[in-house]
Amino acid sequence: MSNVENRQPTGSLKISKEVIASIAGTAAKEINGVADLATFTTNIKGWLMKKQSPKPIIINLSDDVATIDIHVVLKNGAKIPETSEKIQNAVKEAVQNMTGITVSRVNICVAGIEFEEREPEIIAAQ
Repeated sequence: MSNVENRQPTGSLKISKEVIASIAGTAAKEINGVADLATFTTNIKGWLMKKQSPKPIIINLSDDVATIDIHVVLKNGAKIPETSEKIQNAVKEAVQNMTGITVSRVNICVAGIEFEEREPEIIAAQ
C-alpha cells in the first residue's frame, strides 16, 4: 500500500492510494451517463482480455501530485466527450477538496457501453 505523507508540526498525515481511488470512483459514478467502473474479465484460458491493470482506477503520485487513470463503462446514449469531461472535472475537484493533493491529470478510458437488456416479448396465443 502506497501512501502520500504530509508532515506537519503536530504530526503526520498519510493518505493511501486506495483512499484516493475510492474518492475518484465515487465521484465518477455520480456523473450522469456513467454505468459503472470497468471490471476486467478473463477468457476461458484465464488470460486477461486486455493488457491493463485489473483495477479500474490507477493512481500515480509524484511529489504529492496525482495522475489518475479511470476505466469506465458508459450508458448507451451518453455523449462520450461530454461525459468524459464531466468525470474529469468531478474527480479532480473531489480528490483535491478531500485530500489537498494536487491532481494534474485525470485520464479516462471508456472500456465499454452498457446496453439495456430487453425482456423477451411474450406473444399471446390467439
